[in-house]
Amino acid sequence: MASDTIAGTSPHLPEPSTPEEVRAAAEAFGRDARAVREQIDRVMVGQGDVIEQVMICLFASGHVLLEGVPGVGKTLLVRTLAQALSMQHGRVQFTPDLMPADITGTTIVAEDDKGDGRVRREFRFQPGPVFTQLLLADEINRATPKTQAALLEAMAERAVTVGGKSHPLPEPFFVMATQNPLEQEGTYPLPEAQLDRFFFKVMVPGPSREDLHQILQRTATGESPRAERVLDGARLLSHQRLVRRVPIAPSVRDYAVRLVLSTHPRTAPFSTPMASQYVRLGASPRAAQALELGAKVVALLEGRSSVSTADIQRVALPALRHRLIMNFEAEAEGVTTDTVVQNAIATLPALMER
Repeated sequence: MASDTIAGTSPHLPEPSTPEEVRAAAEAFGRDARAVREQIDRVMVGQGDVIEQVMICLFASGHVLLEGVPGVGKTLLVRTLAQALSMQHGRVQFTPDLMPADITGTTIVAEDDKGDGRVRREFRFQPGPVFTQLLLADEINRATPKTQAALLEAMAERAVTVGGKSHPLPEPFFVMATQNPLEQEGTYPLPEAQLDRFFFKVMVPGPSREDLHQILQRTATGESPRAERVLDGARLLSHQRLVRRVPIAPSVRDYAVRLVLSTHPRTAPFSTPMASQYVRLGASPRAAQALELGAKVVALLEGRSSVSTADIQRVALPALRHRLIMNFEAEAEGVTTDTVVQNAIATLPALMER
């Protein structure tokens, strides 16, 4: 059973204050992160980069969008992560007829029998499936924009407003949404403004030859390993707060800022020639937040106490790829957002005078 109740929030562990306590908290972070990764690796075959990027989102308190063709393990990854975390989890299968109230909940008329022939009627809020801690939004692009917006509002505000009353969501709250890039009929692609709400967009590739052999070995012979619970909500919240305390040098932060500005067309002296030619709208300020927080998680995962420009570069693709809007010339020539981001990483100097 999950350790946290659905109506409230996870208990907060005391904040580390002395250098020794901070060091001990960082070591605890590393142990818990390795334990979660070990449990996922017991079940998942391959997809090392995908698992790492999802864990970065988890510890940075950001939501993740997984894109990949059917059968590459998107749902299995979410289910395995839920097994490794001692938290409540749920799943919503998005369909064109799904309504916002089917996700957020609705107000109902409840009747209480007083036992003396009188019946008391009152309005009560019936929570929807979004009132959980780990939510799988499966095939989010199959729902209408109105329903998509209801979930994305909950993701941004960490609360749901129904009937003029705000209902806070449990803590921690983490959404993993999936979408299939191939099917277009009956889908409603997420608008760019809504995509910006996702901390990372992670591309899930197909399995390699060796990975496929291993998948068949497990699935065709009856092997069904299951992850064990190794991390609860209170400790996860403590780790998420620790991430924000990781120091970052002004020059490294400036590199993240310049990397975001380099994706903006015709923004001298930062924009790259490729961005000026192919990008219609560059990355938002949320992209800079994702770069810094994601890099802080990377530093902690590697046992370091500060962030480097290499950490920023490591998270640049999943943090930026869904935040760029390309122009018609890019579409005509097949230039992708990944190409623009990779070009920016390759050409942007590590230091620049302010």
